[in-house]
Order: sequence, then structure tokens, then C-alpha cells
Amino acid sequence: MIRIANVSRNYGTVRAVQDISLEIGRGEIVGLLGHNGAGKTTLMKMLTGYLEPSQGSITVGGVDVVEDRQSVQRQIGYLPESAPLYPDMLVQEYLQMMAALRGVPHEKQPQAVARAVSATGLETHVVSPISTLSKGFRQRVGIAQAILHEPDVLILDEPTNGLDPAQIQSIRGLIRRLGDSTTVLLSTHILQEVEAVCDRVLVLIDGTLAEDSPLKDLINSSTIKVSVLEGTTGIERSLGGLDGVRKTYKLGSDPVLSGFDQWAVDCDAETSRSPEILAAAIKAGWTIGAITPETLTLERVFQRLQREHIARSAS
Repeated sequence: MIRIANVSRNYGTVRAVQDISLEIGRGEIVGLLGHNGAGKTTLMKMLTGYLEPSQGSITVGGVDVVEDRQSVQRQIGYLPESAPLYPDMLVQEYLQMMAALRGVPHEKQPQAVARAVSATGLETHVVSPISTLSKGFRQRVGIAQAILHEPDVLILDEPTNGLDPAQIQSIRGLIRRLGDSTTVLLSTHILQEVEAVCDRVLVLIDGTLAEDSPLKDLINSSTIKVSVLEGTTGIERSLGGLDGVRKTYKLGSDPVLSGFDQWAVDCDAETSRSPEILAAAIKAGWTIGAITPETLTLERVFQRLQREHIARSAS
């Protein structure tokens, strides 16, 4: 659906995006994650035809965004970080105008507006001036204008920025529903946003693509934490010799269980090694406080990627 090949974008002497290549298939919900200034908005603007790449190529549905920008834009619904709204217009008036601008045939515009209103939960606000809406409902109007023409691709730049918790939950639910029929690319610097709605994660750091993985693979860990009574010996030798164990090392005192040390056991397979670890502990006569699989968060993964990026840049 989307193909990005060796794309870079320069602003004078500053390279905002550096040699990015990736593909996004039909029906994926993909999170574009990165700190402020990482290049997320620049990449999205190139995808939508608002900026041209300094080098490389971008195609959407097989159409090159530089060679045939309008054909690409017909396939895309776009919500920029600041929703393009006219506060003095009624919601219905604004959506009717946007339907016409999107090229929806005149006779189909009422149905297109009604469908977008229903999808975004705006039924009770269609005759309200946009200026009277809360920020959450203005975001809904921004998403409604992006889906009027039933695009194949929906690009959302920071869709929940500045919303309160209830509004954020509502917009996340809306994005998940839209993802049932549309390819969604969601840009954010909020890690919980990606965890809540996305199937796949792209991480940008200083304009480079640092990670491209399914979310479940990115946060999956093959490390098991074992809490053993303080003073126990032979742990590294016993657990390190088990099949499928790559490395065993001490983490320090258990933060929860007083009098216990916590050890990490890195395994090389997805199959849990907890039964083998427990059997080895029983055989050795150890006192075990807990055996738990390590749970990763996107925050920890993102911190690791940043450390690795800094190390590569320094070398």
C-alpha cells in the first residue's frame, strides 16, 4: 500500500529525515514514534505530498507521490497536528465543504457527511458552530473531514495532543474502529498511544529509522527474573548450564521481597524456561521467592534504542 525507498529530506544544511526505507501493507495500524524533532511530521508531509523528498521515492497504491500528487492525495485522509478547521462554520457546513473539496460527487455528499458524522460520533453536534466544541470534539471533526472520501490510507499526526484522559480514550477507540477498514499511520511521541492502538511500531530517532517491528515482538522478552534467598551460591553456574539459557546475571536485591536477591536468566527461545529453572532450584535446594517473566514496556524499549543510537553516533 505504502512504499518508502531510501527517502531523505533536507532543510538547508539540516537533514530532517535520513535514508528511510519501509513498506506498510493494507489494513495495518502503524505507530510512528519519536521524540519532538525526530522527523515524524516531515515524513508524513512527504507521504501526503505537502513536501517532496530531497532524495528517494514514495508510492501509495503504486502511484508515485511526486509524479502524480493528486492521485496519491485522493487515496489519503490526513489529519495534521493542528486540525484545519473554520471556527465560525457549523460542523455540517464544514464537512459539506470538505466533501466537495475532496472530490465527492455532489449527489453523494449528504451520504458521505452522514457516514463520517456517524463514524466519529458527531450526531449531536452537526449544527453546532465549531468554535463551541470542546477540543476532543474538534479533533473528531478533523478526523471526520479526513475520512469523508473513504480513503485507503488515514494519516494522523498527534491526534490526541492536548486532550483530557476521557477524550483520549474516545479518540483511541475511534482510531481502532477506523483501522478495521483502513490503513492507519499514527504519529505520536506518547508511548501509551502506540501501545493502545497500534499493531506495528516505527521508531524515528534524529531522522533515522531506529526500529520497525510488530508491537508484540518489540515488547516481548525472553528474560526470566528469579528471586533467590540472599547468600545462595552456584546460581550462575547451575542456571547458565540449562538448555536454551544464554546468560545468567545478578540484578541486585529484590525490590519487593526482603532478604532475596534477584537474578536475570536470558533465554534464546520463546518457550518458557520457568519449569526447568524451578526444577534446577529444587534439585539444588535453593529457597525461591518468585519466578516471573520480564515484562517490557515501550518506554524501556525506546530508551534502549536511544542509547544504542547515541553509541553508534559516537563511534
